[in-house]
Amino acid sequence: MDVLNRERPEVRLRTFRAIDDPVASELFLRGHEQVLTSIGVKKVTSSKNEWMSNPASFVLIVESLDKTKVFGGARVHVAGGTEPLPIEQATSQLDPNICDLVRTYAQFGTGEVCGLWNSREIAGYGIGSIFLFRAAVAISTQIGLTSLFGLCAPYTLKMAQNVGFEITYDIGNQGTFYYPKLDLVATAVLLKDLKNMSNTLEEDREAIFRLRNNLNVVATEVLRKKQMIIHYELEIPNIEQWDLAGTIANAMASGGRQTLNEDISFL
Repeated sequence: MDVLNRERPEVRLRTFRAIDDPVASELFLRGHEQVLTSIGVKKVTSSKNEWMSNPASFVLIVESLDKTKVFGGARVHVAGGTEPLPIEQATSQLDPNICDLVRTYAQFGTGEVCGLWNSREIAGYGIGSIFLFRAAVAISTQIGLTSLFGLCAPYTLKMAQNVGFEITYDIGNQGTFYYPKLDLVATAVLLKDLKNMSNTLEEDREAIFRLRNNLNVVATEVLRKKQMIIHYELEIPNIEQWDLAGTIANAMASGGRQTLNEDISFL
């Protein structure tokens, strides 16, 4: 197993559809469960973990170069898959309007960044914050999306706003919900312009466009004077098998259904 160099870690950040790599999806799941349990969220997922078999679920993982250890990850779910978006599952019983809002954007291809996490082993290098977040936004246009939802924890809200997400004040309590438990607040956000990223801070916008234009690249990333070498592999395998049109059609046919699921997928 690769040993992480704490002075200058070197990792791979790659993406795939969950159904195409069940082994890596399972490693993602276990790591995410451990992180959420550590903050007191014990019921971290629904019993079936439906996202793992959802053809509209795309996974990003940060792993050791030998692929034996996962240090963090995130997911991009597309509206119209085999389950509602995690933000719908989490909040629809609190405010059913979220389903109508998702459906409004689903006709043009929408999704959600969710399940963002990193292990303590790699904390402080930006993996569980900006670098995974930028990568998730970067691959979304490859998937064919024009907008993205998110449900942010307080410590990721500012980062999401820097990347171009806006608070959706017309749902919940001015966009906020007590989630995933009563002493935690989550904020619903929406990035409306994935193509141009017009509301994104220039530094983040430039970084996202670099990744879009160079999906597979090795880069030295710096955050707060800490360096990390990231082997980006953001070209989605088997993307030619992805059916965006069919997924959008399914989203529109669902009629904004409301389904409660206990999956904890906030950022």
